[in-house]
Amino acid sequence: MPLPRTLVEGHFHFRHEGYAKNRGRYLQLAELGQSPTAMVIACCDSRVDVSAIFDAEPGALFIMRNVANLVPPYEPEGEYHGTSAAVEYAATALKVPHIIVLGHSNCGGVNAHRRGVREQVPKHGFIGRWLTLLDGLKPVDNDILVYGDEMAFELATVRVSLANLHTFPFIKERMQQGLLACHGLHFDLRTGGLLSLDQETGQFAPLEEDQ
Repeated sequence: MPLPRTLVEGHFHFRHEGYAKNRGRYLQLAELGQSPTAMVIACCDSRVDVSAIFDAEPGALFIMRNVANLVPPYEPEGEYHGTSAAVEYAATALKVPHIIVLGHSNCGGVNAHRRGVREQVPKHGFIGRWLTLLDGLKPVDNDILVYGDEMAFELATVRVSLANLHTFPFIKERMQQGLLACHGLHFDLRTGGLLSLDQETGQFAPLEEDQ
């Protein structure tokens, strides 16, 4: 089965348009390597286009995507940890100054956990195991009051992922040195807007244009 024609045509459109306009930037990235402004941990949902949301140029963002934009707690037991490996590389090798956990509305992973889907998948399946990271998830009362039950659970995934980020020793060290800041955001598919977690108040609020 060949590649979908839309992807082939899209690639050549990119070559003739997007790449051609940014050829110098791509050559610079190829020769000098990457130095991204931030790492973004986002959901792999096809509707969440991270680079488009931030109107980011090539090389600006180091992006890790998984089901429900989750960060597991620090577990150095030697197993396979794709998200943890990406976090480690971003913080210790690329030395990004910002790590962003980006949740979104209508998240299938969050809805699947709430509906007990993980209990219906094979015992040794990957999705069921991954979604256990949401076990015991409790939304903040104010989030429920302001944004409703469904979004409050989505915001809670952002909160728990940020909390888990703080369990990584190299993350805590760089934050204490003032070299790294962690942020929580939530993207609304219907409006295109972002909610931002205020580090001082602990509450989500719309991202203002002058921030």
